[in-house]
Amino acid sequence: MIRLDGLGKRYPDGTVAVDSLDMGVGRGELIALVGPSGCGKSTTLRMVNRLIEPTSGRIVLDGDDVTKVSTVQLRRRIGYVIQQVGLFPHLTVGANVATVPRLLGWEKGRTRERTAEMLDLVGLPAGTYADRYPHELSGGQQQRIGVARGLAADPDVLLMDEPFGAVDPIARDRLQGEFRRIQSDLHKTVLFVTHDIDEAVRLADKIAVFSEGGRLEQLADPASVLGAPANQFVADFVGSDRGLRRLAVQPVEEQDLVQPPVVRLADRAADARAAVDRAPEGYAVVVDDAGDLRGYVGGPALAQAPGDAAVEDVARRFGETVELGTYLRVALSELVRHDAGWLPVVAGDRYLGVLTPEAVYAALRRTVPGDGGVDAEQERPLLKAV
Repeated sequence: MIRLDGLGKRYPDGTVAVDSLDMGVGRGELIALVGPSGCGKSTTLRMVNRLIEPTSGRIVLDGDDVTKVSTVQLRRRIGYVIQQVGLFPHLTVGANVATVPRLLGWEKGRTRERTAEMLDLVGLPAGTYADRYPHELSGGQQQRIGVARGLAADPDVLLMDEPFGAVDPIARDRLQGEFRRIQSDLHKTVLFVTHDIDEAVRLADKIAVFSEGGRLEQLADPASVLGAPANQFVADFVGSDRGLRRLAVQPVEEQDLVQPPVVRLADRAADARAAVDRAPEGYAVVVDDAGDLRGYVGGPALAQAPGDAAVEDVARRFGETVELGTYLRVALSELVRHDAGWLPVVAGDRYLGVLTPEAVYAALRRTVPGDGGVDAEQERPLLKAV
């Protein structure tokens, strides 16, 4: 969808802001540009819609070399959302969102419908917010309006320059969650500049790590950037706690689960007790004939039950379960919140295994490379601490 071929920006005094950048962005991908201050992230973004003119290279948008077309035509294909929002204070919220459709000459009915659709999409219903003015909104609400305005003309590409950087942490978290929902629905092609590696990990399909002079050090999915930094610069930038950050991008998978004894509702308590006595866990998971989770039984309860009692009579139900594919950060927080040594993992109702703190550690270890990139031994003591 976007291809940057040898893209560069050199200023008359010899300063190199971006040095011959080669990078591709697939259709529907969200790529986060991260790196230290002054490394050319925002300059790269602004060259894509030619707010800054490149001094070398090409920008190819959906097959078209946009360095050779009118900037007005180009910007009509690209949405732009910035940290300062830039809403027009004298216009209502609805009029702000409708700015680009009006400039494109859309008919009034279509513009009105699109404005309402975008306001609903960002969680600010038109019936409540369209006639308000920007100063009547919170900072987080203004940022949502900025996103709605950027999407209003249904652009091919959305450029976002630290869009959530000026709001408080609580509002920022909500905005990130809201934008993840929007992106999962719309699948826009997005270049997203942020100084926050955690934000990049949470939102991006891929992360592009820049060093000074706009040099691209690594372009990879978040798990790879965190688990296999391409070099020491990337490892230092993402931080020594990158092992913990991987909790946010590594899902719970079947291969990481522990398999304690499994018994059925109709089994005899004596048989279940024998199964538990042979296993190290001290409990058994209870399922029905279809393999769906129905609870668990512990050794003490089984020891007190009559030998001919049914498991169903002594089984206890679970308060919480973990869905397969849940990110490890969420799963680990459930383990900690319930002060539990283990939680069952399910796919719908079907039981798959149990997750333990040791299993979380094993899942993280599985993504640490054995060779290549930065020495993985630097991370292993930290992961062990989890």
